[in-house]
Amino acid sequence: MEIIEKAPAKINLGLDALYKREDGYHELEMVMASVDLADRLFFETLTENQIIIETDNSFIPVDQKNHAFAAAELVKKKFQIETGVRIYIEKRIPVAAGLAGGSSDCAATLRGLNRLWNLGLSNQDLADLGSEIGSDVPYCIEGGTAFVTGRGERIEKMPPMPQCWVVLVKPKMSVSTGSIFGSLSFNSIQHPDIPALKAAVMANDYDKMTQTIGNALEGVTIQKHPVVQQIKDRMLKFGADAALMSGSGPTVFALCDKKTRAQRIYNGLKGFCEEVYLVRTLK
Repeated sequence: MEIIEKAPAKINLGLDALYKREDGYHELEMVMASVDLADRLFFETLTENQIIIETDNSFIPVDQKNHAFAAAELVKKKFQIETGVRIYIEKRIPVAAGLAGGSSDCAATLRGLNRLWNLGLSNQDLADLGSEIGSDVPYCIEGGTAFVTGRGERIEKMPPMPQCWVVLVKPKMSVSTGSIFGSLSFNSIQHPDIPALKAAVMANDYDKMTQTIGNALEGVTIQKHPVVQQIKDRMLKFGADAALMSGSGPTVFALCDKKTRAQRIYNGLKGFCEEVYLVRTLK
């Protein structure tokens, strides 16, 4: 039997770092949303007691460094599963891009193995497991639009963000999340108005939402990688209603309520960066 799970990418409409906690993590407030760019994972039971990861992307590790492998290993250990599994990852989300591709693959693996092995686990059970692997995994279990706090483990579901077009642009580089948080200075940080953003999404107010999106990590990443600001400037020049870096970067997204403008941004950035995507938000 083969089971298939989709693993959607996420964007951060809002990301604020409040303080550094005693455990070394940062206390965060985020508004996150899923977009229609997704990996697909295929699961097949093996009689041999092993985990095999296969993928169409040569940059993806296929051992314990892969979040899907780590998820499968954790589930097998926790529930004493003695059969094996082959997981094929059809990769569409850019790697190390601030779009939670690895975390979403991990969440899809937990959902897929829950079905494959008839474990009967709730989404909260899966989120608790996922939090042992990565901070974004609990959100990725359900996806959609959510208010996320703590280091990422506390999830408050929200109504879907106002429907719009999203242009995603990833420059040809990767960013270390740890290095960005490590360079964060609370003396100079610009805190976005997360309560106002949350209220705008709750009210389905697209205009107010585009006025209140913000990312406290953006200044740090731009200082290290000025191309992020260049992409933002081009997006706004071509007519974006708003443009923002997602997560710790380097991917930048533009929001547009009109497809024609989104298409213009897509065309205008296609020559500037190789990885450009025109997608919709997910209901």
